[in-house]
Amino acid sequence: MSLISSIEKVTEAKWYKVMMPKLYGWGAAVVILGALFKIEHLPGASYMLMAGLGIESIIFFFSAFEKQHVEPDWSLVYPELAGMKDPSQMRPAQQLDDALAKAKIDNELIESLNEGLRAFGESAKQLNETVTAAAGISEYNQQIEEGVKNMNALNSLYELQLQTSNQQMEATSLFLQNLQSSVEDSKRFQQQVNNLAENLEQLNKVYANMLNAMNPNK
Repeated sequence: MSLISSIEKVTEAKWYKVMMPKLYGWGAAVVILGALFKIEHLPGASYMLMAGLGIESIIFFFSAFEKQHVEPDWSLVYPELAGMKDPSQMRPAQQLDDALAKAKIDNELIESLNEGLRAFGESAKQLNETVTAAAGISEYNQQIEEGVKNMNALNSLYELQLQTSNQQMEATSLFLQNLQSSVEDSKRFQQQVNNLAENLEQLNKVYANMLNAMNPNK
């Protein structure tokens, strides 16, 4: 028995199939820990990497002698699968292909249908854009109407303020006129008081002269 045959026999053993998945995990874990120790500069990293990579090398060596996986004939277990090539027992996808072929629905017709759907989608998109633009125009018109209403309200308020200002100016002018008239009246009153004082002074002089004339011996 050759060495290769012996190794192939080992790979077919039950204990090999049980242990190999575990060795895969153990070797990978040791390699990862060794890499972590190496990155962190911890002691023992080199030994762990050597051990882990050595285990992985042994695993890959024996894996090269494993037999390739052969798909079993499931029809031996499930006899109903043996007639899958019968047209009456074809898969749904094959039945659909046959139905399309009988209906003369080929790739050109499907492509034409796709083009029609794409054109319909483009038309729907353009219609949506048109509706959106119309909605935007309507909203813009509403904003303009609101702006016009606000301008009218501002004009009314301005006219009211202008009327109030004119009334205030008229009242101020009338007040100034009355004030000026009062000043002139005050001047005339002062003049009359002065005239009255002069008349009283002259009257006092006349009265004094009369008293002197009535008392010549004094």
